[in-house]
Amino acid sequence: SVTLGCFAKERGLDASQYHLLSLFSDGGFMMYPLVLCSLIALGVIIAKSWTLWAAGASTKEVLAEVEEAAAAGRIAEAAELAAARPGPAAAILVAGLRRLAKDEVEQEGLASAIRTTGTIELGFLERGLVILATVANCAPLMGFLGTVIGMIIAFASIEAAGDVDATLVAGGIKVALLTTATGLLIAIPVNLGYNFFVTRIDNLILDMEQGAQKVLDLAYSLRVRTELASAGARGAARPAAEDLGAEESIS
Repeated sequence: SVTLGCFAKERGLDASQYHLLSLFSDGGFMMYPLVLCSLIALGVIIAKSWTLWAAGASTKEVLAEVEEAAAAGRIAEAAELAAARPGPAAAILVAGLRRLAKDEVEQEGLASAIRTTGTIELGFLERGLVILATVANCAPLMGFLGTVIGMIIAFASIEAAGDVDATLVAGGIKVALLTTATGLLIAIPVNLGYNFFVTRIDNLILDMEQGAQKVLDLAYSLRVRTELASAGARGAARPAAEDLGAEESIS
């Protein structure tokens, strides 16, 4: 603390900055991995917040635009509209609509393409959650390890002095309390962020399922139209064939 005090005076740091440096120094060497964990978690939280916001920013708009274009029979245009938007729901629509544009309306092949795209998109959405879960679990354990080390230091001081003195054990107990508090201060917001991201990903999965259902409904309607057109063509060809046969028999 004395060394840090001299360093703070040389650098012109104010009292609050010096206090933070003093707490970091008094916490012992376990403060270094704890601070590293907090920096990693902060970076993941910032990146994940931006990724999930971008993934769900235009979901409703793209679903409405694609539905309108597909209902008018403009399948290729609907696929281009979906491709121009980010997000997992748009990716599902692109995978299905491009197959429909190529007249691939078989339910099994279409469902397989949608399922594969959904798996890829889900892996992208869940990227980084393992890091947050690891930090949330390890930070308190590191704090408890610092607590054990601090208590060992306190009892070692008592053993060396041969007498119980508050000043002897205060340093070890301070280390124990600081590392425990730091571990919990890191784990609590990281846990909250993890749960928020899981809930957000669940909502995006629902959007993906909605997009997949729209593609499958469109494929079904296209197949029904094709079958009706084929049936109408066969019905129109049958009377013509009968009339031709009647004319040949008369002649």
